[in-house]
Amino acid sequence: MSENSIDDSMNERPVEVSWFSALCDDDYQFLGIEDPALKASWPHCRDIALTAEQNGFDNILLPSGYQLGMDSIGFAGGIAPLLEKMRLLVAVRCGEMWVPQLARQLATLDQMLGGRLTINIISSDLPGQQMDGAPRYQRTLETMQALRQFLNGEAVQLDGAHIQLDLAPPRMQTVSGKCPPFYFGGLSPAARDVAAREADVFLMWPDTMDKVADILADMRARASAYKRQLKFGYRVHVIVRETEAQARDAADQLVSRLDDKTGEEIRNRSLDSASYGVRRQAEMRDAANAAGTGDYVEDNLWTGIGRARSGCGAAIVGDPDQVLAKLNAYRALGIEAFILSGYPHRDECDLFGRYVLPRLNHGALQL
Repeated sequence: MSENSIDDSMNERPVEVSWFSALCDDDYQFLGIEDPALKASWPHCRDIALTAEQNGFDNILLPSGYQLGMDSIGFAGGIAPLLEKMRLLVAVRCGEMWVPQLARQLATLDQMLGGRLTINIISSDLPGQQMDGAPRYQRTLETMQALRQFLNGEAVQLDGAHIQLDLAPPRMQTVSGKCPPFYFGGLSPAARDVAAREADVFLMWPDTMDKVADILADMRARASAYKRQLKFGYRVHVIVRETEAQARDAADQLVSRLDDKTGEEIRNRSLDSASYGVRRQAEMRDAANAAGTGDYVEDNLWTGIGRARSGCGAAIVGDPDQVLAKLNAYRALGIEAFILSGYPHRDECDLFGRYVLPRLNHGALQL
């Protein structure tokens, strides 16, 4: 499907548009050059969140990197009273916290937000620990099952390989009395199975249009096998300027002071730096280099940003019309939520909020 062949009914369906607060020391003017003013701190990350709300974003991801930057739940408790409309997408790492305690914290956050909490489930190793994929994803599955029951206000009886619980329903519940949506991603077969069984929103990192279509088709089939349906979200960076030339110049400027050794060190900081999804981001970079397209793996999708970032390793780059067309092309495939970011995060939030967000029919994702 071409990027211009858009289903007219698509624009009648709001898409959730989220921004990203750089809690994990991931904010730069120039990738690889640390700027003390852009390191994760309460004032800096608070201002990113407030800027996103002022620009009208629907949600904001608060990432979790354990050793990197700030704690997502602690930060969420501080920012919640300062927000009036925007949701919080709080990242939690399975195994990092005992599930009954985690459920109580999340229910409390939802109360503070008036019911605007969403949850990003992360399956990863913890510092000092390396677990094979199969047991790690089994732990993730059990965590999601127990957490959903707690946040639904139900008793939990679980005799799993990693979690054993026999507890009455908790008193502290969410505003709705129901579990907030679970956003979860991963490309390995084990990750896809967990998502099909327990996620509400399947998140993916940037990929070429044909690969995105393939992933969506596969995940629809997997969810259907469990008699479930999934929503789909897309996590990507964005660089938008008045003209395409200016946007490409901004992309080049972002990596203009980066050397390969520093980029590799930054990529290896993350505990998921060897994951299936991270490898796919590297494959796209390699394909773009082999094609000699200046790190563009397809029209307006630039992989250069992944030279100094583990995980989400590509950016939509272009003028407002091009960026909007790219987002609408993903929507035509079935994407219903975007999690966007850019460097520096406050500046790029303002630019996207000025040039593109007002042209999107958007709102909080409804399940």
